[in-house]
Amino acid sequence: MEFELWHIWIIIALICFIMEIFIPSFILFNFGIGALIGSLVAGLNLSLEWQIVFFSAGTIMSFFLIRPAMKKFAYSRSHNISTNVDGMIGKIAKVIEPIDNLNNEGRVSLDGDFWQARSENNEKISAGTPVEVVRVKSIVLIVKPL
Repeated sequence: MEFELWHIWIIIALICFIMEIFIPSFILFNFGIGALIGSLVAGLNLSLEWQIVFFSAGTIMSFFLIRPAMKKFAYSRSHNISTNVDGMIGKIAKVIEPIDNLNNEGRVSLDGDFWQARSENNEKISAGTPVEVVRVKSIVLIVKPL
């Protein structure tokens, strides 16, 4: 079996697309698009110089046209997810040690972890009471009873 030049362009495109799975930056994807265009030009029996010109043009055009759209689509959902400290705000916790701001006491259980807690309005909250996390101050949760 003898490989033609358009076969090589297709193999290069497939390698770029597969590598893009492991290096998600939308860079190798553009080279894959350029290689597909190069394979089309090779299928039309144009010279190697023209294939390289079309490969380069296809890569540059896909870099400026497809890459911004793909990045916008791929990363659009990640801005709405609260993580770390922001993810705790609004969650429901259970008081395991009575909260008393005057005596600097109080602990809550949140997602299996134990946190120091203070009440939002300096009120005493007894153990077993469900509370909502209002904000986080350093490593202390500021809570209010439900």
